This record gives sequence, structure tokens and C-alpha cells, in this order.
Amino acid sequence: MAESKADLILHPIRMRIIQALLNGRRRTTQQLVKELEEIPQATMYRHLSKLLKAGVLEVAEENKVRGAVEKVYYLSQGGEDATPSDTTERSAGEHMALFQKFVSSLVGDFSAYVRQEKYDLQKDGVSMRQVQLHLTDDEYAQLLAEMRQAMQKYAGNEPGSGHRRRMISTIVIPGAPAGSSEGVNEGEGQEEP
Repeated sequence: MAESKADLILHPIRMRIIQALLNGRRRTTQQLVKELEEIPQATMYRHLSKLLKAGVLEVAEENKVRGAVEKVYYLSQGGEDATPSDTTERSAGEHMALFQKFVSSLVGDFSAYVRQEKYDLQKDGVSMRQVQLHLTDDEYAQLLAEMRQAMQKYAGNEPGSGHRRRMISTIVIPGAPAGSSEGVNEGEGQEEP
């Protein structure tokens, strides 16, 4: 079975590569290896090749460097987005597997953070929050637009010069519609006879 786009981009290493190329950034393999120093060069080449073949990345230019060709990569239009079929035409089990991939990448990122010799959750600004909001579809769309706009203001910042990478991940899990019995186990809330 062919790997879906969601499967492809939710791989932890490929997610990091895609994040490094967001907002029109262009990088060579060497620049990506330097920026994502925990990814070995051979592994980087393998994942870049896979993303390129899948059309997630494109080559902006090729430069001759000491007899070799150095490619400059950029993210294809919509390259970071899952396809509509990935989000609608899959079984519950397949959606759960995609969610587990995403969550496992978060676990990997947090694990790398706490493996540092010294860290301070408060000083470093680590935040784990869950907020429950009751919103109409229009209010929800507005909230997402406002969040994207606020993050876009800083999206072009490059590493260095006091800029520290901060990963902000969003997971939105809607409840069942009001009046629906979805997600409620049969007999839940009822007294035993």
C-alpha cells in the first residue's frame, strides 16, 4: 500500500525538515544539517529524497560546489498540508494511527528537551494547557484565523540572534454536537437495576 501524504509528513524527521522550510525558506542539505544538528547527514539525504519524490519539496536551484551539485530546496505550495482524502476518507483506525504518529513526534520533542543536562520548565517557557471553549463554527474559524495571524508575525524569524526554536503544536478535538449521543457508552449514567 502506498504511503499517504499524511503518513509521509507526520514522520518526526520529515516534520522537522518541513518546519525548517516553512514561510518560503530555502535551504541546502548542508544548511538543514547544520540547523537540525540531531539529524545525521545520510538520514537527511534519505528524507529529502523521499519528500522530493512525493512532491512535498521542490528544487529552487542547483549550484556547482567543488565538482558536486548542491540543491536548494523549498516547500511546494501546500506541501505541509495533508490531502482531503487523508482527513476524510480514512477509517477510524487509520485516523488514530495518524494521530499517534503526531503525538509520538511531540513525545520525541519533549524527550529531547528533558534530556538536556540543564533545563528549567518555567524559565524556558514550557507550557502544557488544555482549554475547553464552546464556539459556533464561525467563532471557531475566527479563532483559528486570529491564532494563525498572531503566529505569522514571527514565522519569518531565522535561527540565531537570540531566537530560540519554540514548537507550538495545536490539537483540536471537537466534542460531539449538542444533543448527540455520540461517544456515550450505552447505559452510561444509568443506575444498575
